[in-house]
Amino acid sequence: MHIYKLSGRNVDVTDAMRDYVEEKLTRLDRYSDQITDARVTLTVREVRDSGRRNRVEVQLNVPHGIIRAEEHHADMYAAIDKASDVLERQLRKFKTRFLKHRTDAIPAPEPGIAEAEVAAGLDDVSEFKPEIVRQKKFDMRPMSAEDAVAQMEALGHDFYVFKNMTSDICNVVYRRHDGHFGLIEPS
Repeated sequence: MHIYKLSGRNVDVTDAMRDYVEEKLTRLDRYSDQITDARVTLTVREVRDSGRRNRVEVQLNVPHGIIRAEEHHADMYAAIDKASDVLERQLRKFKTRFLKHRTDAIPAPEPGIAEAEVAAGLDDVSEFKPEIVRQKKFDMRPMSAEDAVAQMEALGHDFYVFKNMTSDICNVVYRRHDGHFGLIEPS
């Protein structure tokens, strides 16, 4: 693997750190030779829990998705090891699902999912004044609902916004309380 961006926050990235990160992430080539881009950020923070002092964030861009890991440890090299292990598991899982579901058709959504779930959470909004505290921008690659679910799980999120490859319209997949997944698509 070729690391395109390695940066440090509150830490000078030494040649030894750079070599160690490249060595660990090169192992991932055996799981996916399609990694198009990689971003690694090493951060040292002043926190009470010394076990969370060093943080390693890695984002791998792959066709039809993103693989991400964030790990903390008292030792920066141990945090790099943990992040590498997480990425390896996620790449294995992603590659298996991608190959398995690449040709499957998109399942039909359950009717009324969005209305029932939205209505359940709107009891008393008069006391709460919401505000946007964070904004993210990302590329919307066309993909199937199954690929979007795989991306959602790889990122560890409860929902995922994507462009449906058959309708070319923005959709959302989400994890339901019963352990299954829901698909929201505009009519």
